[in-house]
Amino acid sequence: MKNLALCLSTCLFFMQLISCKKETNKTEQNKPIVEKKQAPFSLQNAQNTISWTAYKTTEKIPVKGQFKKVKITSGGEGKNIKEAINNASFSVPVSSIFTSDTSRDYKIKKFFFGVMDKTQLLSGKLFLENDSIGYTEITMNGVTKKLPFIYNLNNKIFSLKAAMKISQWKAEKALDSLNAVCKDLHKGADGVSKTWDDVDIEITTVFK
Repeated sequence: MKNLALCLSTCLFFMQLISCKKETNKTEQNKPIVEKKQAPFSLQNAQNTISWTAYKTTEKIPVKGQFKKVKITSGGEGKNIKEAINNASFSVPVSSIFTSDTSRDYKIKKFFFGVMDKTQLLSGKLFLENDSIGYTEITMNGVTKKLPFIYNLNNKIFSLKAAMKISQWKAEKALDSLNAVCKDLHKGADGVSKTWDDVDIEITTVFK
């Protein structure tokens, strides 16, 4: 009799336990799913274009290109465009470089960025100082430096322009490496081969 009572008690206990679990699961299933409200302006969802212009020969002939990929690593959202831009961090893989010339792309990746220290990615953070100027802290070749820029806002389009000196990131070795492999291609009418230290940057962001 005692064994029977013990058996019945055990069965009742497990039935109550199962019932409680089912009730708990039912309660959890009925909990409303709270979705994170998306900010009106998001860099992640915007169309971001990073263009650059380098220069070759003593006549300073422009060579234009782009980075086809950019990743927003932190920030980048706000109730207005300036709030979305300010304090946004980003990274750009150098493998996404594009100049419409595959041979040139290869040389830039291997003999320029490939010579630098830890530069599979270019990274930076954007800061707006007022309604027309700001700066970005760019990390390249293991060096982080401020790059000042001017910017403009036109409806949902943000655009900035900056002038970069490669030597400020201690990348003279990389510049010499690129010039050596492109020696004949970077010769002008005077027969001098030159790769300039100057690179102009343009970034355009079109918000949805």
